[in-house]
Amino acid sequence: MDFKGSDTVPGPRTEDQLPHTAQAAAKIVIVGGFGVGKTTMVGSVSEIRPLTTEETMTQAGIGVDDNYGSATKTATTVAMDFGRIKITDQLVLYLFGTPGQERFWFLWNGLFEGALGAVVLVDTRRLEVSFDVMGRLEERGVPFVVAVNSFPDAPRYPLEDLRTALDLSKDVPIMECDVRRRASSRDVLMTLMRFLHSLAMTRSLT
Repeated sequence: MDFKGSDTVPGPRTEDQLPHTAQAAAKIVIVGGFGVGKTTMVGSVSEIRPLTTEETMTQAGIGVDDNYGSATKTATTVAMDFGRIKITDQLVLYLFGTPGQERFWFLWNGLFEGALGAVVLVDTRRLEVSFDVMGRLEERGVPFVVAVNSFPDAPRYPLEDLRTALDLSKDVPIMECDVRRRASSRDVLMTLMRFLHSLAMTRSLT
């Protein structure tokens, strides 16, 4: 999913310095299988020009990478995507998008290090990929929310049916989104932050 057609933040995205009001920063990882929209999400929501490590896809990936549903995809992330968004005047999120092909999953452990939470992007055409993704987060103890990216040709299901299919706890938020739209991507991040806050409050009471 190419973010060239994504909504953009008003004004130029050339300022790399932190806002002077920022008092705290948190690392958030955007994870999911190949072609689910991770690069697009980082690109659509970042307030700075996003850093990407995309390379042109070649014939060498045929039979190695699962390109299902991505016939028009010409580039792929090989290390990470990086962006930044200010949630409040005091809180800034650093966004790290992970590579989707399984042969690059060895990079995930380093990207998970120090992460406050994660967004798991899901494509309803390839739900089975999400189990390994969520399993890796659970092994690392990284809390996450699930965002179902709305591809035009993907089947639509009630969210509670998807929760059951993904074997999600009733406490884990799941929502639909369109990662091409900045407002939609930001809503996902805000849902994650509210979820992390609720977990912190629960732990403080125990």
